[in-house]
Amino acid sequence: MARARTLNREILRLAVPALGALIAEPMFLIVDAALIGHLGVVPLAALGIAGAVLQTIVGLMVFLAYATTPAVARRFGAGDSTSAVSAGIDGLWLALGLGAVLAVVGSAATPLLVGMFGPSDAVAADAETYLRLSMWGLPAMLIVFAATGLLRGMQDTVTPLWIAGLGFGANTVLNVLFIYGFGWGIAGSALGTIVAQWGMVGAYAVVVGRLARRHAASLRPRADGMRGSARLGGWLFLRTVSLRVALLSTVAVATGLGTDELAGWQVAFTIFSAAAFALDALAIAAQALIGRGLGAGDEAFVQRVLRRTVAWGAWFGVVVGAAIAALSGAIGLLFTGEPAVAALVQPALLVLAVAQPICGVVFVLDGVLMGAGDARYLAIVGGLNLVPFVPALVVVAALQPAGAGGLALLATAFFGVYMLARLLTLGWRVRRGDWLRIAV
Repeated sequence: MARARTLNREILRLAVPALGALIAEPMFLIVDAALIGHLGVVPLAALGIAGAVLQTIVGLMVFLAYATTPAVARRFGAGDSTSAVSAGIDGLWLALGLGAVLAVVGSAATPLLVGMFGPSDAVAADAETYLRLSMWGLPAMLIVFAATGLLRGMQDTVTPLWIAGLGFGANTVLNVLFIYGFGWGIAGSALGTIVAQWGMVGAYAVVVGRLARRHAASLRPRADGMRGSARLGGWLFLRTVSLRVALLSTVAVATGLGTDELAGWQVAFTIFSAAAFALDALAIAAQALIGRGLGAGDEAFVQRVLRRTVAWGAWFGVVVGAAIAALSGAIGLLFTGEPAVAALVQPALLVLAVAQPICGVVFVLDGVLMGAGDARYLAIVGGLNLVPFVPALVVVAALQPAGAGGLALLATAFFGVYMLARLLTLGWRVRRGDWLRIAV
């Protein structure tokens, strides 16, 4: 019993601060939206376009954190803290290189990227201004991802929480100053965020520098270490691409069902995303602990972490699902104030509620296999999971069901077919035990 309580405390020690840091990240764009919204409809619409591009790029690059965590945690668990910190520093150099390339290419491609959305001339001009400037913050954001992965691997999720919180506070103050104080408008918002992001890099530089000195690790890049980070990260990048394909395909089908159905899907998916924050935090704790346990060669500990985090994921899914079901009639009203929209989205929310225990286990198993460095398998099954899901979407698109029934059918395809496919492929891998012997 004492051992169980100790493991529970370890999971919470990592998961709770990780949740805070995860919430802080999207708050950057929320603050931008709130402040830019007071400038008028055109700047806000421009932010919508630029934000969609930036979120896609940043979402695809999040593998830098997920690839660094297991590499560092396994070495840390083996008692080789010098090698652990060095592996994290290799990830930082890789992030800097990728970020620099993305900044140059993205800045040059800004007119093309904005033009793909077909905005008016006024919206396009503001969107290009914001996006072109924001591209120069990408290297900072990617470095923050890798540095966060390094500290998570060293079993520290508190420091990233502090840095994320300070970065969010600085972003808010700088945006107000640059947008309204200096009168720079939407450009001021982009510049404020860039300064805040590079300020976070400065904070991480101090933290990582101290870690390097304490553990006698070199700050210089190592070619073999960067290649290893790129190889693991490449597989996780492909896994993320498959997730994005699933999400964008679902939105495309929802668009074809009608404007009301698309709005209803946005409500349902927003609730799903909110619940996913807590599950992501639990998955991050699983990543760090699984990596450490495998590095130490303690298979019994790894199995305990697996059982405990899966149980927590399932029970959290039950609790959240019950809450969503209980509030399903009011959620649509909260978002839109329209009774018709509330009635439209309620059946889809009930489907989401029923699927929450599945979602909870899927998120945790994803984190477990990431912690084990099983990136190649995650990339492969990411594509395989689309095999049953795409035909389900095709059926929905072909039937073109309208109203609440159509939206519920779409929700069943995503929260049922797709998430169930992920549960089966991840569960099969975990039960086989091959992931316990993967070297990172």
